[in-house]
Amino acid sequence: MPLHSTNGLVPSADSTAASSFLVATILLVEDEPVTRTSMAARLKRLGHRVLEAGNGREALEVAGRERPDLIIVDWMMPEMDGPTFCESVRRDPTMKSIYILLMTSHDQPAQIAEGLARGADDFLSKAASKQEITARVLAGLRTGRLVRELEVTGAQLESSLVLLQTKQTEMEADLQSAATFVHSLLPQPGSPAPGLSLAWEYQPALTLGGDLFNVTAIDADHLGLYILDASGHGVAAALRSASLMTFLQVDNILRQIGSYDPEKVLREANRQFPLSAEGEYFTLWVGQIHLPTRMLSYASAGHHGVLLSPNERPSRWLTRPSSPLGFDQEAVFVSDQITLQPADRLFLLSDGIYEAASPTGEPWGRWRFQQAVEAQQHEALATTIAHCFTEARRWQAQREFLDDAAVVGLELSV
Repeated sequence: MPLHSTNGLVPSADSTAASSFLVATILLVEDEPVTRTSMAARLKRLGHRVLEAGNGREALEVAGRERPDLIIVDWMMPEMDGPTFCESVRRDPTMKSIYILLMTSHDQPAQIAEGLARGADDFLSKAASKQEITARVLAGLRTGRLVRELEVTGAQLESSLVLLQTKQTEMEADLQSAATFVHSLLPQPGSPAPGLSLAWEYQPALTLGGDLFNVTAIDADHLGLYILDASGHGVAAALRSASLMTFLQVDNILRQIGSYDPEKVLREANRQFPLSAEGEYFTLWVGQIHLPTRMLSYASAGHHGVLLSPNERPSRWLTRPSSPLGFDQEAVFVSDQITLQPADRLFLLSDGIYEAASPTGEPWGRWRFQQAVEAQQHEALATTIAHCFTEARRWQAQREFLDDAAVVGLELSV
């Protein structure tokens, strides 16, 4: 049977209920010409574009080409019946969202269940009134439109997700590159100066950490060392730490201050790194070792994580009360001195290691760190540091730290 495509006029009496909808394309599939003509006329009076087909096979071709908004299909037809047609439409991904009304002269529960199971969305009785036809068609168009809008939204969300994943991958690659660069600025384990051994372990909470440290030669007779801790986490803290690390480079310090005197370094750092508008700040411990005499000069700006562990003697913390950088531009930072002895060990640590909390919220604590160090006095320096990390992880019952965790160890040869 030939295909007919007709645009109907919009008489006011029958179009009132549809006036809020845009003109839709409806495919009417009915093998009985009189029924099809009568139904098509009703649909045209609603203001819609009506396509007609006489059987399911012909209708599949039309649906695939025209992509109608709604299909009304008769159950009983030659060549391909209504339920089989529904199954064929649902198998086509391009037509799966088209709303299908299955027309039948029967309304038995078993028949309705079969039609719905095979792909129909709703039923329309051939004996339905004009008002019911209008209502079911408008409901079907409304539902179909919502489904298509959801599909469009889903596609947009999927596209946005792909874009976000791409950006996330790019950002992670950038962060990894930055972390690799920062890592390259950290000291090489080994012997930073004659008679000294260096080992460290560092686990940033994120890819890019904000707690940094260094042990570097100042000149033939002096070794500089520091550990800094940035408040906050993430990229912003890491970038601020990198800027402070740049300031603490030996060449820059000697150019700006003239010496690596810890007290002077802290005074200038306090001036150049004030408290940020968001309240972020640094703590910083700076030391200088005079290699010929093994004299350690040191000063702290709010940093309490430096432990001296003498051989066969109790350990002690090298710190005094002080404020972090930037809180008070007139702050005074006082340096202290101590002569290091053979086999002494000096540990610089960030608070992320000793503030690691147990499942109940209790911090591991500096004194537990001290116990772990003293229990390992006769082990290799790197082994002692690794043991401290193992104990802290056991205490918090997880491998990853919530804050940057760093331990730097210096050992004087016997």
